[in-house]
Amino acid sequence: MKCYYDFHIHTALSPCCDNDMTPNNIINMAYLKGLNAIAITDHNSTKNVRAAIKIGEELGITVIAGMEIETKEEVHILSLFPTVELAEKAEKIIRGNLPQIMNKENIFGEQIIIDENDNVVGKEEQMLITATSLSINDVFSLVRDCGGVAIPAHIDRHSYSVLSNLGFIPDELNISTVEISKKTEDVEEYLKNLSFAQKYLVIRNSDAHYLGDISEKINYIEVDNNSIQEILKKFI
Repeated sequence: MKCYYDFHIHTALSPCCDNDMTPNNIINMAYLKGLNAIAITDHNSTKNVRAAIKIGEELGITVIAGMEIETKEEVHILSLFPTVELAEKAEKIIRGNLPQIMNKENIFGEQIIIDENDNVVGKEEQMLITATSLSINDVFSLVRDCGGVAIPAHIDRHSYSVLSNLGFIPDELNISTVEISKKTEDVEEYLKNLSFAQKYLVIRNSDAHYLGDISEKINYIEVDNNSIQEILKKFI
């Protein structure tokens, strides 16, 4: 069956994100657009994942617990986990490797924690949009140790991507999947210029920071069912 997806969506917890990106708004927009599965992937945090999962269950949308982790090389890694508990386990290690810098709301924006009823229940004070002290190899090992899948994010971008910052994809990472952004409209033409593209499954996500950015019913993967386990198997 076809599973229409968007596996890279930020909530208002990410300071660069619009405050309308609440769990209810995101899930309902995904529902209206006909998506079957999404992932909540805030910068270096999972604080709004549980609320989104609960709402997703009510509307029949699979919600994967995730993060967009920034390595010390300033490479963004899309990280997807089989359970919220395992995502939170990884988050504790990530938090321990973030610099102890307080967020400056007037510069970077608010980092809002929201419940399943879209009530603001707190704010994250530690700055999230910064590099961890973990190398790209460390992040891949951490995600895999927590049962998750690590995917180089938006490799077509000129910043915060493995190709822009390292110039290549390290073989020792044993990567099976890479992500390109929706800004690349002609995917086939882009992949023609990458000699190694045939080695990987290429997924295309929105990296949504605004509700209107969430993907339309365009991108899909073939799965037996829309369970998290079945979806993550595609990326191993």
